[in-house]
Parts: sequence; C-alpha cells; structure tokens
Amino acid sequence: MRNNNFIFSIVVFTMLFHSCDSKKHESKDSDLPITRDTYFGQKSPGLTPELFAPGIISLDGRFEGTVSFSPDLDEIYFAAYSEGEETAIYFSKLEGDEWTPIKRANFTNGKKKEEMHPFVSPDGKRIYFTALDSSFADEKIWYVNRLEDSWSDAIKLDSPINDDLVFSPNQAKNGDLFYTNISDIRNIKTNYAPNKNGKYPEVQEVGIEFGHHAFISPSQDYLLVSGRNQQDESRRDNDIYVYFKKRDGTWTEPINLGSTINSDLDEKSPRITPDGKYLFFGRSERDTEPGLSDVYWVSTEVIYKVRPIDL
Repeated sequence: MRNNNFIFSIVVFTMLFHSCDSKKHESKDSDLPITRDTYFGQKSPGLTPELFAPGIISLDGRFEGTVSFSPDLDEIYFAAYSEGEETAIYFSKLEGDEWTPIKRANFTNGKKKEEMHPFVSPDGKRIYFTALDSSFADEKIWYVNRLEDSWSDAIKLDSPINDDLVFSPNQAKNGDLFYTNISDIRNIKTNYAPNKNGKYPEVQEVGIEFGHHAFISPSQDYLLVSGRNQQDESRRDNDIYVYFKKRDGTWTEPINLGSTINSDLDEKSPRITPDGKYLFFGRSERDTEPGLSDVYWVSTEVIYKVRPIDL
C-alpha cells in the first residue's frame, strides 16, 4: 500500500499546480471593497465544515488552496489558479470595516513563475511561501519581511532546507519551521528546522508514518497532514489526519478526522487560524474535474474530539 501512497501523492501534487478547469471563471482581482468584519462576516462554523466566503475567496471553477491569516486576523493570504494560469498568492486586508479588493501579491516580482503556500509568521513580521518555475524541479522556500506599509523584496531562505525540493512552510510559535520534502517522490517526508536565533542551520525528520502539506500547531502538540485515505484500500482520495505528540516526544499513530471532515473528494492543505478557533482546508469541488478546489472552515473542536484521552 505504501507504494500506492507515493503514486497517489504524485497525483495530488500535480493537482496543486495544474487545473483541469474548462469553465469561465470570475476574476480574482476585484475593484470593489468588501464590507465585512473579521472572517469576511461569515457565520462561524461548528463541527460541520462550511464553504468559506463563497463568491469572494471560494470561486466556482477555480482552485483555491492554502490559506493564512495575520495574527490580528486583519489580513488574508491564499493561493489560487485558474485554467491557463500559474498558481499565485492573493491577499486582502481589513481596513476599518471593509476588506480591500482582492489582489495578486507577486512577491518575487516575476523572478519565479509560481508562488503558493503562504504562511504569515506568528509575529506577523514575515510571510513564508513556496516559489518555483517548474513542478518537481525547483520548489524552494522564500520569504518577504514586513516593512512599514508593504513587504520587502522576496528572499530565498538561506538554509540547508533549500538543498532539497521543498514546499508548504509553516512555523510553530517558537519559530521552528516545518515543511514537506519532495526530493524523493517515493519517500516524501515531513521535516522541520529548529529556530536558531532566526536561522535554520540544520534539518531533521519529524518521524511520522505518512502525510504531506503538514501543519504544526503553535505549541507543537499536534500535527495535521494530508494523505490518502488509509481506511479503505479502494479509496484514492486525500483525507486530513492528525498526529498528537506523546509525553516522550514521539507521535501517535495518524488519526483520521472522520467522515464529517473527510468526504469522498480530496481534502488538502490544512491550516489553523492564529486565534486557534478554526481549521481551514481545501476540498475538491467535484470528482469529475480533479484539481478544482474550494476553501472550507470548521471549528478546531473536531481535532480535540479525536485526541486520545491518555495524552
């Protein structure tokens, strides 16, 4: 089954970069402000996932992927692409009681063809992201630093992390950087680099059974991943799993978040909001057009409900 998982991972990653959409789509750049409060005025979800900001963030016939909010929840960054386009990062800011029109970030200013997987650091001073020119060829982790009212030029992270093909960066509260290593598609790994005064001079394997697009909780007490459904060998779709850290520092077995979260479509790219209240993730729009995906959100209570009682 493990070999099948690797093959399926290839398909999943390819889906992230190339859309099969053949429909017309709404423009991603809007000239009109969006009058909403936090989370675009959406009604807070409970234990059942809800489509996030339909017609604003989640557009029918487009792929929307990784979502990240600033610590004060007044900025959103997300990756998206449509037919014939490269993956790009888009953003909006809450100014007063209005979210600004959604615009493309273009952090690398054309140095790289694609930008994806944005993550706003816990202190809000940096955005890490993946940039590349060609899939499975040059994926690296880049970042921009916050200036007074803008972002710096993009910088490729100076770390052994980038000696490999890597993507989906995110940080714990202490600055440790987690990411997915795809250098060997037969042995995809979740790695992390301990924070050494803002530098990342060494890398280590996390040591989990399977999973990609891993997201670490702020206190590193659990780790979310995407991975092929393990409960039914006939299934080929991605589900979201959680690993909990045990007292000895190792990880539990992967726990499926259950049928309420995981449908028979692909679920991918889990992220937790800075306030700890919500889990955001991508879900395929339909099984007839792989690659298309909308953004969903749900209460993080779904994670704690599956936590083993002996931890």
